[in-house]
Amino acid sequence: MALSFDEFVAARLDALLRYATVLTCDPHLAQDVVQEVLLRAQQRWPRIAETDAPHAYVKRMVTNEYLSWRRRRAAREVALSLPVLDAIGPVVPDPNLQYDERDAMLARIARLPRKQRTAVVLRYYEHYTDAEIGAVLGCREGTVRSHLSRALSTLRTVTRQPALSPREAL
Repeated sequence: MALSFDEFVAARLDALLRYATVLTCDPHLAQDVVQEVLLRAQQRWPRIAETDAPHAYVKRMVTNEYLSWRRRRAAREVALSLPVLDAIGPVVPDPNLQYDERDAMLARIARLPRKQRTAVVLRYYEHYTDAEIGAVLGCREGTVRSHLSRALSTLRTVTRQPALSPREAL
């Protein structure tokens, strides 16, 4: 029996919002992206529900929507604020300062170009292979490796410099 659109949204909305938040580094933009995607998905739901993995299909729609987003804020500036950190996971006091490092890394990732950031998120947050990332980005595996290599090189260079707090990264 095919899953209804309402059942799908009830089961997968939180996961889609978390994914979009990590991808966009902005919880408000993530909500906009997911909302746009769900509106389009609802119109096409009978066809989407027949696929083997409707969640993967809708997640791909979220990725494509993020990559083609044309709003000035998404294209020119990425605001990394404390609400994005709350959307990713609960922040609890940590005596080892692991969360400070996580915040600094999110600020660094937010500065990457969109395709590089998408490749990093898909590899290290979603655990996709090069082939899967290439399918999502519409490029070859070699291009995926190039995006990842450049992103990691940038992150390593930035890591050697003093880390900015998330608010300083704005």
